[in-house]
Amino acid sequence: MLGTIRFAPALTAAAIAIAALATPAHALVKIGVLTCHVEGGTGAVIYSSKALRCKFRSTSGREERYIGSITRIGLDIGRTTGTSLMWNVFAPGSAKPGALAGSYAGASAQATLGTGVGANVLVGGLKRSITLQPVSLTAQTGLNLAAGVAGLKLRSVR
Repeated sequence: MLGTIRFAPALTAAAIAIAALATPAHALVKIGVLTCHVEGGTGAVIYSSKALRCKFRSTSGREERYIGSITRIGLDIGRTTGTSLMWNVFAPGSAKPGALAGSYAGASAQATLGTGVGANVLVGGLKRSITLQPVSLTAQTGLNLAAGVAGLKLRSVR
């Protein structure tokens, strides 16, 4: 018991040190919200790719449009009629128009039976400086089970 009591402060100090090391030198700030509609389709067991259309609304009210694709490497079994995704967008500072264009990667998981939910946290864009964090869980209709590494590619559209 005495060893456990001595261990607790050391564990707390280690946790604080790790958290400090994990904090980026430049804190990220929310620059807007990205909303995407993913086309429906049938997932393959190992790999799937679906087209998407997105709208980014900056915190200042500026709107930008993007097109692209979302891919999943891992388990993706079933069929969906479409998915809506919404992310808060974080960057080291304000972003110029078109700054969200690029490739993103992260882990994802979702399940659907009728209407289902899932979550996708992605990092990428300009010099991997942009983070997309789910505002809420995704909403989709169909029968699907998916888990694995998600990739997102965005291209700015004028």
